[in-house]
This record gives sequence, structure tokens and C-alpha cells, in this order.
Amino acid sequence: MRRLILLLLATAFALTGTAWAATPTDPRVAAATAAWAKDGLYVDPDFSSIADGNEMLRVIAAAKTPVFVAVVPTGSWFPEKGDATLLAGRMAAANGKPGVYVVMDGDTTYGVAHELAAYAPDSTWRDKDETLSAQLSKYLYSVELNARYSPEPARTEPAPTEPAPSYPEEKFTVGKAIGNGLGGGVLGMIGGGILAGFVLIVAALAARRRKGNA
Repeated sequence: MRRLILLLLATAFALTGTAWAATPTDPRVAAATAAWAKDGLYVDPDFSSIADGNEMLRVIAAAKTPVFVAVVPTGSWFPEKGDATLLAGRMAAANGKPGVYVVMDGDTTYGVAHELAAYAPDSTWRDKDETLSAQLSKYLYSVELNARYSPEPARTEPAPTEPAPSYPEEKFTVGKAIGNGLGGGVLGMIGGGILAGFVLIVAALAARRRKGNA
């Protein structure tokens, strides 16, 4: 029942608009930021049976940077429309603290670096029978702190769609027409010569056979 209510709320938010300003009360964001006031982990009740929370807290405490983790449902039917890194960015903006923000759905781990000079991979995949704490540890292992990265805010708007590639239309010119015509003519002459030679050979063989029969 709780998941159904959450899905209905998310659908309502999605129908009212895609901008972050139109979805400030996403219940997952509100629940995560409330939990993060105590520690760096929020687990949706529907995921409590698969989350090894104590081990996850140990991984978070041992991280080389502030880490905020939310184990929540996500998908194309939620406001982020399948873009879980967008959800992580919105959680980061709502929480308002620099760090690495991680969204986990049990199969994939997504994350962003928020106002932090660091690289955070967009996602990593779960290996077979891998616990959530192991998935989190694997993801954080790929995070790189380095001053060459700009400490920018995480993205809170959908990524712009890339335009479809376009190719310049080839214009007709007299030179191209002549070139194509000459090329076709040469090929035609070569093909005709080969065919004529084959016909002459066949005719000669037939004449020799008739002469032999006579």
C-alpha cells in the first residue's frame, strides 16, 4: 500500500511538470534529507529487508569524503523519469551540504559529486549476490578526490537531449553529372567488351563443332 501511495504521488508530480521547482515535495527527497540529519543513510521501508544498514553505515563512516546514501525506488514513472543521477542531484540540493550523494535501488548504484572537487561515476552495477554495503563500497572506491575537478553543484534539471545528427545535402552539379556519366560509360564499355568476347568464343566453338560433325 505504501509503495502504491508513493507511486501515485510521484505520478502526480510528473504530470504537473518536469522542472525541479515543480516537484519540491518528492516524498523520497523529504524522507532522505530528514534521515540524513542523523546519519548518512536513508533506507526506504520497502528495502529494509535487503539493506544491511549497520555495514552500510560503517562504509559511509570510512569514506574519504562526506557521503549521503538513499536506498529508494526509482524508475521512468517517477519525476526523474529514469534518470537516477538527477534524483541524486535533487537530494543533494535539498540537503544543502557538499559531498557524494548516492541513490541505490538494489541493482544499480547511482551517484553525483555535489559542490565537491571530486569525480563520482554515474553508476555501477551489482554483482551476483552482492550486498548493498558491498555495492556501496565498490561505488565509493571509484570516487576520486582531486583539485582538478571543479566543485560544482549537482545537476537538478533533466539533461538536454542531443539533436539528431544531420548531414549536408549533396547538391547537383554539371561536373558531377558528367563525371558520373563518364564513369558509367566506361564501365558499360568494359562490360560490353567482355560480353562480346564471350559471345565470339561461344560462336567459334559452335562453328568448330558443326564443322567436325560434317
